[in-house]
Amino acid sequence: MSKRARREVWAAGGVVYRRVDGRIEVVLVARTDEGLWALPKGKPHAGESVEETALREVAEETGLDVAIDTMNGEARRIGSISYRYGGSPDGIPRVRKEVHHFLMHALGGDIAHHDAEHDLVGWYDIHEAAKRMTYSNERSIVERAGALIADGVAAP
Repeated sequence: MSKRARREVWAAGGVVYRRVDGRIEVVLVARTDEGLWALPKGKPHAGESVEETALREVAEETGLDVAIDTMNGEARRIGSISYRYGGSPDGIPRVRKEVHHFLMHALGGDIAHHDAEHDLVGWYDIHEAAKRMTYSNERSIVERAGALIADGVAAP
């Protein structure tokens, strides 16, 4: 059995939420030409912690100033997902990526000021957001966030 070259990377992001008229809304990012609906996330800069990466990437991709919710002084992690991509018989390594997600709320900013990585950023009812998600593993992160918010674990 041959071993293929592998590489491991990580990224971080979160579910940004707010309460509007008794409903929960969350932020999604999209590349509509690809049919991609996702949570904001990205790779670290040198020396960044997981939390720092999550805050920076979510701010860049959404245009919002965000904070990670805390519980007992600890950052509120929703969970992590992992997947593999790439790789080829001619030596391009297969990549395993793990993405860490945090529960977040907006302190300010404006989704109109998001970066160019996605062509659409918006607030969506949490149930509608879960239906729009392209990947089921990210859908489960939105559903877990909804459960944490419903259980009163979330701050705002």
